[in-house]
Amino acid sequence: MPIRVLTPEVVSKIAAGEVVERPASVVKELMENSLDAGASQINIEVRGGGVNFIRVSDNGVGILQDEVELAFHRYATSKITTLADLEKTTSLGFRGEALPSIAQVAQVELLTRSKEEISGTYLCLREGEVVERGVRASPQGTTVTVRNLFRNVPARLKFLKSSTTENSHITDLVSQYSLAFPGVSFTLIIDGRRVLHTPGNGKLRDVLVQVYGLETAQAMLEIGKSGKEGGLAPTVSGYISPPSLSRAKRSHLSFFVNRRWIQSRLMTRAVEKAYEGLLMVGRYPIAVINLSLLPQWVDVNVHPTKREVRFSQESTIFNTVYGTVRRTLVERMPVPEVGLSPHPVFTPEQPPLEAPSDEKKPGFALPLIPHVAPSGLPVLRVLGQLANTYIIAEGPDGLYLIDQHAAHERVLFEKILAQWAQKGVEIQSLLEPLTIELSLKQEELLRAKGEMLAQFGFTIEPFGDRTYLLRAVPALLGGRGISEAVKEALDSLEGEATLTRGEERVALSLACHGAVRAGQTLDQEEMRELVRQLEKATSPRTCPHGRPTMIHLSSGRLEKEFGRI
Repeated sequence: MPIRVLTPEVVSKIAAGEVVERPASVVKELMENSLDAGASQINIEVRGGGVNFIRVSDNGVGILQDEVELAFHRYATSKITTLADLEKTTSLGFRGEALPSIAQVAQVELLTRSKEEISGTYLCLREGEVVERGVRASPQGTTVTVRNLFRNVPARLKFLKSSTTENSHITDLVSQYSLAFPGVSFTLIIDGRRVLHTPGNGKLRDVLVQVYGLETAQAMLEIGKSGKEGGLAPTVSGYISPPSLSRAKRSHLSFFVNRRWIQSRLMTRAVEKAYEGLLMVGRYPIAVINLSLLPQWVDVNVHPTKREVRFSQESTIFNTVYGTVRRTLVERMPVPEVGLSPHPVFTPEQPPLEAPSDEKKPGFALPLIPHVAPSGLPVLRVLGQLANTYIIAEGPDGLYLIDQHAAHERVLFEKILAQWAQKGVEIQSLLEPLTIELSLKQEELLRAKGEMLAQFGFTIEPFGDRTYLLRAVPALLGGRGISEAVKEALDSLEGEATLTRGEERVALSLACHGAVRAGQTLDQEEMRELVRQLEKATSPRTCPHGRPTMIHLSSGRLEKEFGRI
């Protein structure tokens, strides 16, 4: 076919297709315009999945009368002037394509009034052309109404999902922006039903209540400090869920860069890395994280919808997000409780509760000021063992059941990594070399990564075809299942894990193999020593796999179950 210049109509439809993918795209562009206009209240109403009707109203600065029609010209914008402005843009929209693109594929009405004017300006467009203009009474701000979306583009209309699905996309979109802008009151009405309303009081936790519910919002942990947006160093703020609160998919991870909602593999990896060893495999946290950084550090102009961005300082961004989330989890992660308790778990940030009176709690002499271990755990008194699997302990506020295998696994994991970091892993030489036979894959792993195993205390020498002599092992193995421990350590190194270093995988394998087992009898001194070591651990509340090491039955819960309150 010969090369030809496309007609303006075709070009406009192509541009519209890039910006307006579905009804939620229209809502997104209009909301971003409202936010850039400084609105503190934004009302969104949709009908028929957004295909029949979309209306977005705000109380922003409005558009001057003589600039209203200009807003519907391609590449017309008030947000940038020169190419250099792209490197320091702080507005959500700047491409100048939203309104003209929407007008190409729908009937659009706009009513707006600026602060300087006494009356509003009304404009009606069909297929991008103005068909009516007038002056009408209007409050300050802008209202854009979109009807019959994609009616002149049947191919696009055909590929839309059901109204329920499109409504779901719109609800998720508005929810995300309400999380990014807690100081703005958002109201979403779908087919006459109010779905979402946020107070706009600037308190993110209050928005979390509206989006995720009261119970989830109360359990979320605040991270970082808001800092100063646009400062020299990136800062992280927001909320994350404790490991006891997780989801089966990553869809509850919300990331914002300078309050722009984005998708980011880098930030996803950083958050998942921070939860590593604290969350069960296949489970994901809830997170609302805003990254504030210099506009020059991020390129927001790499995608037509601006959902994907590119960072110039990836390692710094990763470490900032990872460090902030991990530090919060280690310092503030609560112990899982059995049932609902009227009393919170003690953490370093929470003041101690007064103990109930002795009259109400016979047999309990709880201290008024409970001691707290450096890890944030309360100091526990061992009472005994249940089913040769769980250690029963008393704390300042009730009963604790400790999984002896998970607890010992956590202790050993941190001990092994600490020894490895100091190049001082305790080694036990075998009186007689042990012969082990490896599979082809294990042998290849040994050839490629045998030096790493040596750093953890293994001394392995070739002894024939796929046969090796084991002369020394890490002392923590204690002579149990040594051959299997070597094979499991090698298997742990297979593949290139995206979130876990090889050293951590080896340490995890050794800790699991060396830890006491469920069903193993422990005497009183062994249990006390294990609990003391757990109290000294950095992350004592979960094993390295993410399982909880303990659960808590509070004094308040006990009293309630026994009918004492």
